[in-house]
Amino acid sequence: MPIELDASVHPELVPLSWLIGSWEGAGVVGYPGMENRQFGQRVDFTVPKGGNYLQYSAQSWLLDGEGQLEDTLALETGIWQLVRKRGEADPGPGMIPPSGPGEYRTAEQIETLRNDEGKFEVEVSLVHPHGVLELYAGTVDAAQIHLATDVVARTTTAKEYKASTRMYGLVKGDLLWAWDMAALGHSLASHASAQLKKVA
Repeated sequence: MPIELDASVHPELVPLSWLIGSWEGAGVVGYPGMENRQFGQRVDFTVPKGGNYLQYSAQSWLLDGEGQLEDTLALETGIWQLVRKRGEADPGPGMIPPSGPGEYRTAEQIETLRNDEGKFEVEVSLVHPHGVLELYAGTVDAAQIHLATDVVARTTTAKEYKASTRMYGLVKGDLLWAWDMAALGHSLASHASAQLKKVA
């Protein structure tokens, strides 16, 4: 199935536009020392008005033996965007408004952001309940994204969590993802994966 790229979004979002929308499905979660469990999940990638980044949210629920939703298992919120230098056209820090024109307004200008391997670099910030913040660095190549934590911040009350990697891909119209993590005294190990279908 061909990748549908939305040319109506901000040019910086075209490499990520195949993610835009709502996705639902199921997967498997586990970790060393625990049994595998089934979970259901909904993931939303939306574009704020005038935004050149994706707003991300994901909610997951454990499933019982009959496939019915149990308690909320996880909630993530965050921002996904291409890596580039911030300038006068960008707001911030804080709520300081932009003070100049944008440099990345055409497809040709966006193409200059590709790295030496021909991939776009992406940065993702994710916030979890229970005191964990992750900053990921990675690449997008067509309909595949690879991420690895660059920074993990934890509150003093959070459980041990050191690093993780994630992979997202579009396969026959479905969003597949996998998550490995290093936590609770373990080195990087498989943690969760799911297959999600796009919903209206």
